[in-house]
Amino acid sequence: MRTSANARLIVAAAAFGLLATGLAALPAQANPAGTGLVISEVYGGGGNSGATLTHDFIELYNPTDAAISVEGLTVEYFAASGNPGDSHPLSGSVPAKGHYLIREAKGNGGTTALPTPDATGSISMGGSAGSVRLSGAAGVIDVVGYGAAVVREGSPAPALSNTTAATRDAARRDTDDNAADFTAASPAPHSSGVVTEPPPGPVSKTIAEIQGTGASSPLSGQQVSTRGVVTAAYPTGGFNGFYIQTPGPDTTPGASDGLFVFEPGFASSIAVGDSVEVVGLVKEFGGLTEVDATTVTEIAALPAVVPNTELPGSTCALPGTACPDTASLDAQREELEGEAFSPTAPMTVTDAYDFGVTSSRFFGEIGIAAGSTIPLVTPTEVVDAQDASGIAARTAYNDAHRVVLDDGSSATYWNTSNTADAQDEPLPWLTADHTVRVGAQVTFDKPVILDYRFGWKLQPQRQVIGVPTGLVTFEQDRPAAPAPVGGDLKLATFNVLNYFTTLGGDVPGCSAFVDRDGNPIATRSCSGANGPRGAWNQVNFERQQAKIVRAINTMDADVVSLEELENSRVVDGGDRDEAIASLVGALNADAGNVRWAYVPSPSALPASEDVIRTGFIYDPSTIEVVGESKILDVPAFDNAREPLAQVFKGTGGPAGQRFAVIANHFKSKASGFDDGTGQGNANPDRVAQARALVAFANSFAAERDTDKVFLTGDFNAYSEEDPVQEIEGAGYVALTSTDDPDEESYSFAGTSGSLDHIFANPAARAMVTGVDVWETNANESVFYQYSRYNYVGTDLYRPTVYAASDHNPEVIGINLRGRETKPLHPRG
Repeated sequence: MRTSANARLIVAAAAFGLLATGLAALPAQANPAGTGLVISEVYGGGGNSGATLTHDFIELYNPTDAAISVEGLTVEYFAASGNPGDSHPLSGSVPAKGHYLIREAKGNGGTTALPTPDATGSISMGGSAGSVRLSGAAGVIDVVGYGAAVVREGSPAPALSNTTAATRDAARRDTDDNAADFTAASPAPHSSGVVTEPPPGPVSKTIAEIQGTGASSPLSGQQVSTRGVVTAAYPTGGFNGFYIQTPGPDTTPGASDGLFVFEPGFASSIAVGDSVEVVGLVKEFGGLTEVDATTVTEIAALPAVVPNTELPGSTCALPGTACPDTASLDAQREELEGEAFSPTAPMTVTDAYDFGVTSSRFFGEIGIAAGSTIPLVTPTEVVDAQDASGIAARTAYNDAHRVVLDDGSSATYWNTSNTADAQDEPLPWLTADHTVRVGAQVTFDKPVILDYRFGWKLQPQRQVIGVPTGLVTFEQDRPAAPAPVGGDLKLATFNVLNYFTTLGGDVPGCSAFVDRDGNPIATRSCSGANGPRGAWNQVNFERQQAKIVRAINTMDADVVSLEELENSRVVDGGDRDEAIASLVGALNADAGNVRWAYVPSPSALPASEDVIRTGFIYDPSTIEVVGESKILDVPAFDNAREPLAQVFKGTGGPAGQRFAVIANHFKSKASGFDDGTGQGNANPDRVAQARALVAFANSFAAERDTDKVFLTGDFNAYSEEDPVQEIEGAGYVALTSTDDPDEESYSFAGTSGSLDHIFANPAARAMVTGVDVWETNANESVFYQYSRYNYVGTDLYRPTVYAASDHNPEVIGINLRGRETKPLHPRG
């Protein structure tokens, strides 16, 4: 037999609060059995605006059968920051099973006086946050911190208001965790003239009876005892508890057989597979039904738990019309809250961007597409953007199949202010060599728990630190190089994500994104509209460039259209080709020969341009340029990057080999007018740009005497959106991967689709031998990018092809000599 112990922790900021003022932080003893005085209620809103009561107060309770003297005891108040406030002694005694009311400062409002107090003081307590300490010659007896208080036991009680007090639970227990022991409720002061009988002892209930058939437990606020098998245990990571489940399979329709047990001071004495009896208070914590344990005792072994195999909602099929809506899905999951699952259907990573699926913080969360062998797809990638019912069905499918895999902790590993509590700790899931990528298959080696903490999540059996060996296996699927595409030449498109040779640190008025040590990494913003957007300083530029160079040289194409190059003509009035020339120099240095050349800017330039531009690089040993490049300068592109056109042919080849390539970067979805069609901001602008582009492409081809035209780049439109349909309606075909038709160029908010495209007119398409989307960037976590260097406690940066950008490159094979081409997959 073993019973877990609770331990006391009075929290104060290091070298701050009590210690900073020279006061001793004397530990109190946890008293869950109710054998000594406790602070039972605190209220700091007396006389404030909206308050009914005129005074602040502190209430004590004696749970024993004999009066307890308070002679020699003192109550002390501390501000939320930990700075000490007033204090005063007490006198008299607290009757058996009775209260002791201490009236404190009076406010200017309120209409109702307190009951006749047992003691009076003048402490002006904080209405929303603060701390009260009861102590004597032998040390600290009890502490209550509420709101943002740093002086507290465990976690603080809820923040209060002028109409709420921190009230100890009905059992009057003291578990050393204010959050577990107190709730915010209407103030109800009692003096020594009121004797309160303790609540009845715990009632034996099954887990299903505790859970009930609704979102909240029908037994909330009651003391219960229950039994189960431990299915997950979290002695570290902040959960402070474990899951238990009724033995065998789930046999209780409508009610869950799993339950979280919160136990402050929980240590590793409880292990997965143990059979235990739990006694405690039923509570709802943030939507999760739990029992806050006063005792946990190991019992004789119960039969094993049989995990579920199907996640609620994940069995509905495409097109999604039969998938449950949000309310139905929540109800289905509620019936299984806290239960163990060993999924047998395919599981695929669908969101690995910043490991904060429910927030823009690194919480260790991974988006999973349940019951799918591919990531969830952006609806307008596969459904006509004007088909509202089809889009709604695909969205319902995505919502039903999306589930979050958490790391078994409440730790935050990164946030935007660099104040995360675990920012120096090793990450869950990731190392430099162990990845979790969009599209990777997931295998659960051990059961996971369907948990509710700020949304539905799957929790592993324990906190994950580093590689989740023995818990979850992720397919390690980084592609070393693009798939073979055939042909005698290769054409590629690649968005290089703000490749700027002008550094933010060299430009007055610019600010930086900083790492966890405060070191500047990338340019955040600049006071001028045309400031740089890339690396902050040389060391970070070299990190950025190393990845891009490795990616392009590994791609081994003959012509590459590039997007998001610095336009130095706009940034600092310099040479428009400065950045592309710098990149070519770095590429050739890495290759060890003159592998690359760039297409110079044309002599005719627009009067006004964006700070980023498109460009071409090519292999002069296999390709030569024909004539000067040309920029489309029309009003449709005033809020985007103007298309850049160039004709190429094989080096030394006949005129009949000539083909045109037009590099593009349409207006983004981030700003502009939203037409309400679900295609992001500025959709009408992109439609106008598509129309202008096809007109320009046709005239340019005629002007340069070629019938073969490729349109490449970042069109900021998914494959079934209006701009793409405009281009296809003009006779161009969007080329999709012949290696894997499910490959996409971009991942956003947990769904994948292609914003980047290569379109071909019929004559150009006849030359194409194969297509590949090289999934090296969009599938990776942003924390592998140079711009997140030293943001987290695990070193993830390596000068590899991976996470060189946020868009995946696309590569096609071209046969200039007219041999038979490989059949292409249709888009859809």
